[in-house]
Amino acid sequence: MRLVITMSRRYGTGASVIAKELSERLDIPVYDKVDVEEEIRKNAYETEAEVIRELAEKPCIILGRCASEILKDQSNVFNIYVCAEKEDRIHRVMELESLSRDEAEARIRETDEEREKYYYQHTGRTWGDVSDYHVILDTSELGIENCADVLIRYFERMEYI
Repeated sequence: MRLVITMSRRYGTGASVIAKELSERLDIPVYDKVDVEEEIRKNAYETEAEVIRELAEKPCIILGRCASEILKDQSNVFNIYVCAEKEDRIHRVMELESLSRDEAEARIRETDEEREKYYYQHTGRTWGDVSDYHVILDTSELGIENCADVLIRYFERMEYI
């Protein structure tokens, strides 16, 4: 199967770490906002949706960018939502970005608000609606380091890989 994974996430959950590990273990690329914007510039695509559909012609992982909604009609797409407790997110952002607690809280709030608005603006739907995802990973409960293992075991069991 030509598995395409979309991963939506709250800021500070460690989703990019999970995506990177999956990428290495499955030997498929990860694309995020920067990659999609670069493709638009290089290839004169008119919309992000066009880029995402083109990238999804081959196995890959796409972080954010409404990919779960854009690719919803493709049978080879597996949608993941990554969340975590607020305290864990705050501490993670403080550590990764060398921010104070107040700065980290503000960054999380602003980023999540931007993602929520972006998703609604482009889809007319509620960001993080559980009915849009095949799996929801809570990195506070599972641990960031365990999430890729959980997904790999699931993909193997379902014979996706």
